[in-house]
Amino acid sequence: MREAWIYTAATLLALWGAAHIINTPRVIPTLHPATVDDRRVITMEWINEGLTLVFLAGIAITVTLLGDTNVTRSVLWGVVAMLNVMSAVSLATGFRVKFIAYRLCPVIFTGSSLLIVAGLL
Repeated sequence: MREAWIYTAATLLALWGAAHIINTPRVIPTLHPATVDDRRVITMEWINEGLTLVFLAGIAITVTLLGDTNVTRSVLWGVVAMLNVMSAVSLATGFRVKFIAYRLCPVIFTGSSLLIVAGLL
């Protein structure tokens, strides 16, 4: 395995996840018109996506530290699959809005999954 690729992907994911969590209070007030329930749901989704990205980064780092085992490879392929599903969802939804951060999500998700694949090969 080429661990540096995996650690790079994990760092990118952790930073993007943290950016979601940190910026949630700044983004939500910009949503007009939106009901209180809409804002709560979007807040929940932004935080959930951020936590998911940080979690995926943590898993990638943890299993990579275990070394090149079948479990490590299986978990990393699972992370790649999840990132590609998240990318597809982002392409079908957020990528179609004007807010640039939404357009970056599929690029970051797919790019990170490709870095992990490069680390696995």
